[in-house]
Amino acid sequence: MRLRPGKLPTRLLVRCLRWSGARDRRVLVGPRCGEDAAVIAIGRHRLVLKSDPVTFTAADIGRYVVQVNANDVATMGAAPCWFQPTVLLPPGTRPRQVTAIFRDIHRTCRALAIAVTGGHTEVTDAVTRPVVAGDMQGLLVTRRLITSAGARPGDVVLLSKAAGLEGTAILASEQPRALARKLPALVLRRARRLSRSPGISVVADALLAARHGATAMHDPTEGGVRAALHEVAYASRVRLDVDLDRIPVLPETERVCRHLGIDPLGLLGSGALLATVPPAHVARVL
Repeated sequence: MRLRPGKLPTRLLVRCLRWSGARDRRVLVGPRCGEDAAVIAIGRHRLVLKSDPVTFTAADIGRYVVQVNANDVATMGAAPCWFQPTVLLPPGTRPRQVTAIFRDIHRTCRALAIAVTGGHTEVTDAVTRPVVAGDMQGLLVTRRLITSAGARPGDVVLLSKAAGLEGTAILASEQPRALARKLPALVLRRARRLSRSPGISVVADALLAARHGATAMHDPTEGGVRAALHEVAYASRVRLDVDLDRIPVLPETERVCRHLGIDPLGLLGSGALLATVPPAHVARVL
């Protein structure tokens, strides 16, 4: 079997996650299929840790890498606090490209009250365009830990914003010529701006849901909302009854996906927060 771009097949991932090094009782949440981050007990505190690369675009990569890592920390009910990037650059990269990446990391971290605490930079022929991997740490701000495995029978499934925001913005930026043949310039401009408005950060949404009773949260990234629903169901060992026609899809996403023959529910989905909430708490989360 040859692997295709995207996530590892679930069976292969589960097999690989068996190899998790030494046992440590302080690790409350370790490697698990469908979980967004790890959790470690340090005294009375709960440290949430996440690592994630951005490989799908070089445009705005500094902003993307901070926001996607912050999202995964926040979906555990933690406030993202510290960030370290690993920046891999192909030979021939210009200095202004490097400074643009670090400037975007700085600005995005500052907006989210995150401190940059170190990292790594390297010029290597192993990559053909900039790749940035992030390592984000945060502290739990709720009394209880929230994972992808917490969904319970009777919970209501909620999705913030809309499906495919991140993927739509990237496609509109990376394939402007192909899309310009079929779509009006105004639609393409709006599609490109989706990563900024409504934006791909779910930190505020996740912390609000965490404080008001969410039982499980997940950040739809690779595989989009469709994969995120499967991962929450798998981790929680429940079945999700979802009317896919009620999942919000913006007109820009619908038109871009229709032209390219892509399922909007399978499109990169950062910017949407998937959460399960007891019926009595739904009004407070909304």
